Amino acid sequence: MGAQRRVLDTGRRYPRTARVNAVLREVLAEEIERRSDADERLRLLTVTAVDTTVDLRHATVFLASLPSGSAEALADCRVELQRAISRQVRLKRTPQLAFAEDPAVRQGATVEGILRALRSGQAPLGSAGQDPAAEGPVDG
Repeated sequence: MGAQRRVLDTGRRYPRTARVNAVLREVLAEEIERRSDADERLRLLTVTAVDTTVDLRHATVFLASLPSGSAEALADCRVELQRAISRQVRLKRTPQLAFAEDPAVRQGATVEGILRALRSGQAPLGSAGQDPAAEGPVDG
């Protein structure tokens, strides 16, 4: 009976929202790529993640970059993207989409810049343009 319980509890390690997020990311990436042929503002957009609320009513789509023209194009085709989700994914409700730039991409670029500066022998600059070593110890 203990083995059966472990099999039934596997859903807790990988919750339903995580599975829905992965499926929505795939569907939206394909749909945006398909629509980029007709609308140049949608070219070079990369869907990095989707984060849905627990009730699956709202979903935030994170993109690697979000230029203003692309944001307008996504706002214009938001309803069509939701319609594509409702056709391809079986859900009780189709989530309302919102689009945002992925902060992890920007943070990764900052870390990469610091590493490049360290490799080249230059002192990396902090976010305020100061030497991070001059700021003193950091309490963690």
